[in-house]
Amino acid sequence: MTSQVFYRKWRPQTLAEVVGQEPITQTLLHALETGRVAHAYLFCGPRGTGKTSTGRILAKAVNCTTNGKGEPCNSCEMCQATAQGRALDVIEIDAASNRGIDEIRELREKVNFAPNVAKSKVYIIDEVHMLTEPASNALLKTLEECPPYVIFILATTEPHKMLPTVLSRCQRFDFRRLSQTAIASKLGYICEKEGIEAESQALKLISRSASGSLRDAENLLEQLVTYYSYHIDTSQVEDMLGITTDYRVSELAEHIAHKDIARGLKTINSVASDGLDLGQFNRALIEYLRGMLLVKSGGEEALDITPEDLAQIKELVQGLLLEEILTAIKLFAQIDFRSSSSSPLPLELALVESLLPQEREEAILVKSGASHFEAEHLAQGSEPPHLEPDSPFEYLSTQWSEFVDSLRGMGSGGNLDAFLRSACEPVAIEGDTLVLGFYHPFHKDRIENPKYRHLVENKLAERFGTPSKVHCILKLRAKPPAAEDHLVKAVLEMGGRIIDTTKNSGEAR
Repeated sequence: MTSQVFYRKWRPQTLAEVVGQEPITQTLLHALETGRVAHAYLFCGPRGTGKTSTGRILAKAVNCTTNGKGEPCNSCEMCQATAQGRALDVIEIDAASNRGIDEIRELREKVNFAPNVAKSKVYIIDEVHMLTEPASNALLKTLEECPPYVIFILATTEPHKMLPTVLSRCQRFDFRRLSQTAIASKLGYICEKEGIEAESQALKLISRSASGSLRDAENLLEQLVTYYSYHIDTSQVEDMLGITTDYRVSELAEHIAHKDIARGLKTINSVASDGLDLGQFNRALIEYLRGMLLVKSGGEEALDITPEDLAQIKELVQGLLLEEILTAIKLFAQIDFRSSSSSPLPLELALVESLLPQEREEAILVKSGASHFEAEHLAQGSEPPHLEPDSPFEYLSTQWSEFVDSLRGMGSGGNLDAFLRSACEPVAIEGDTLVLGFYHPFHKDRIENPKYRHLVENKLAERFGTPSKVHCILKLRAKPPAAEDHLVKAVLEMGGRIIDTTKNSGEAR
């Protein structure tokens, strides 16, 4: 008899055993206890988070001959048949390989037959978004005319690819990525039951590399056991994954965020002294800095990381400017380890170069008591402008284009800069308020939206100190005469000068 792989052997058998999805399992348990089980469910979320396992548990629970009003007993014939995949009334379909309309038509015909043994006939359709459009429409018809003894459980990693009409017929549950703590805890439980000795740091590394998927973590643990037997340490996990010590990647990023050159150099030399692959370490650092850049610019949804990592990055970027993160990424990305793969010098130079300009500017500010825009000139070795009463406005006007560029990537669509570039101009500074004159109501209305105005005001405060508030006005600029007006064109060709145009009058003076 062949042994089962870990993710099948240790698959949860009750709702209480499902890891990290408590809001979902509690809702389903309440529905079972009250007899209010829906006819169609949609389980969506990343791979390896328990969607199919929860579907099987629900199928056992509704047909359990011992209970039927809560958790399955896992001892009656129906529970055991479902767990072993031999229950005639629990039908699992892989939509990735059965995606055509013919398969769904066949399903529609079988749906009308009453259950063979169980109380309910349960269909579990995995990767349901893979169905063709005709097949999806056929499934919709089936859901609309579903017999009372049939329950559909649809599982998908990409619900946005499904027909909205199908989505509307289901009770939707969104499975979230599992936390590293939850995964490590389950791995520890498996190790205890299997007699595996594993270092806690090793389990943490496995959990982190799984990106929230328990199944991936369990598969990796099994690979490690196959290769290294029943004793697993951190170095073995690092070798298997081909990674450096992750904690020092985030540690160096933290020193960059805190502008601590001394500790940053110490971390780099610690990595080099341990003989780790500096090129791999640098790539991991760049990826971490990329995460900081995305979080700072409002694009965190693009990150495939756990909630713990996201929370740590959010804390790190609070005191940073977007330009500072961008500078660090550019400098570390330029390193070429082909000529000196074992020397930490390239990493050290990138670290110092990314932080020295910031330290120099801060030192100038402290020493001279200069304002932020004065310090920019001093740090560049040039004289700051003389501070007449209107100089702050003049300086802001000269820096306006660069300021707009600094907003690139911000906003819900990442295009906040587009609503300011060539759409308005600074008009005046009134106390702590910058007055912006807009040429079109559309752009003015967009920036007056509190969520956009807040972003602009925050960036103003970061870059200039003051002003830190924005007031928008409409400032219509004169339009050139229409080129297709033949009278205007004739006047211009004869050397005339346009001083006024009258709409629809056909006259020019």
